[in-house]
Amino acid sequence: MVLLLGLWSLVGPVAGAGAEEAGPSTVARAEEAGPSAGARDGDAYAFTPGARTVAGAPDTASAVPLDAHHTYRSTLPRAAKLYYRLRLTATETAYVPVTAVPPPAAAVSATDGIRVSLRNANGTSCSYASARFGAGISPRPVTALGQRETGKALCRGSGTYYLLVERLDTGRPDERAEPGPWDLEIAPVTEPGLVRAGSTTPPRAWDPASPEPPSGRPRERSGGTGFATARTVGQGVWRTELAPGQTRFYKVPVDWGRRLHASAELGGAQGHGYVGGALTLSLYNPVRGAVDDTSAGYTGTAKPTALAPLPPVEYANRYAVPAGVTSVRFAGDYYLVVHLSTRLAEPFGRGPYEVTLRVRVDGRAHEGPAYDGGPVPEDVFTISDADRAAALTGGLGDPVAGEAAEGRKAGAGDGAMRLVAVGGIGSGTALLLVLGGWTVAARRAHARAR
Repeated sequence: MVLLLGLWSLVGPVAGAGAEEAGPSTVARAEEAGPSAGARDGDAYAFTPGARTVAGAPDTASAVPLDAHHTYRSTLPRAAKLYYRLRLTATETAYVPVTAVPPPAAAVSATDGIRVSLRNANGTSCSYASARFGAGISPRPVTALGQRETGKALCRGSGTYYLLVERLDTGRPDERAEPGPWDLEIAPVTEPGLVRAGSTTPPRAWDPASPEPPSGRPRERSGGTGFATARTVGQGVWRTELAPGQTRFYKVPVDWGRRLHASAELGGAQGHGYVGGALTLSLYNPVRGAVDDTSAGYTGTAKPTALAPLPPVEYANRYAVPAGVTSVRFAGDYYLVVHLSTRLAEPFGRGPYEVTLRVRVDGRAHEGPAYDGGPVPEDVFTISDADRAAALTGGLGDPVAGEAAEGRKAGAGDGAMRLVAVGGIGSGTALLLVLGGWTVAARRAHARAR
């Protein structure tokens, strides 16, 4: 025992001293690098990997071509109007979503944003849409959709079309702020026509009442920072934490005949005051077209906000009048986007704040329409068997690896302690073996001496 204690006094302090010397400096470096790096990497909008960088043109004559086989990155200066060119057939419906990403520190007003239109070669507008920052008065990614539908009177034929993107700067609250350019992500999609033309009558009446939101213990689920990195959630209750100014993206697989309902709740915090549009929840369809959005003011107490009731996903919804119906026209991943206003920080602190998502997917799934060809990208309207199960059971369709990674990250401390424990047991075992070896050797030597 004395020998063991003596050896421990030699071995133990050395290991301990090394840990004490390395520990503080290592922790200090992690604390210095961690938060700043996390803020940059965790908050920046995640563009689609491999997106091609293109420059918008001030006129149609110099517009660069786009096609649905690629996603593109561009920039939009203040007060700019930029053109991009597409070549479309007479039988395909084209969707061209444009996401504007202002710098995190940009000064914006509620009515700032973008306007998008798709035009034919004669300059006739096939469609137009706008997206604004809204009551939160907080810089965040906003998306507007340009589209060319083959069944409409205008823009029927094949040929050259132009995407026009305009920046809406109706006034900045801080004139000292530098109005720098906004990043853009442009992700064209084409949808083929049907083998046989179907009914152009919208589906029969559906129940407009809001379904009961799911209850139960929330599961942790961090969101992505762009459409390309949106994290899958299914039916159930999901929880994350956000700081003011952060935006997170989730996707919900919704099959033909199913319908989606979602709400979000901002948890309570210490502080006094009122922030309009503190929490914004937006829903986009598989081609990133706006379906609905809602926001909630905040006084420091828990505050929920819910999307309007939606009909089941049906091809014929496109023939309806309300935008909330026409936009749920195909199966695929529907995107829930959650944003916390930067204005929360002043009266209530930098957080993070608890945000709870409640997602319900119901209805009876059925086969989709018989397309005469495939969409581009080819998987845009596809629901896998795993996705179908995830949407209804609350399982995770993209899932296991991502959740495992989160679990490994969350349990890193426990893992380290297990390694220390194993290492300690291993070192102790080795020490005992050495001591045992010394004892045996000493007895043999003593025996030979006798």
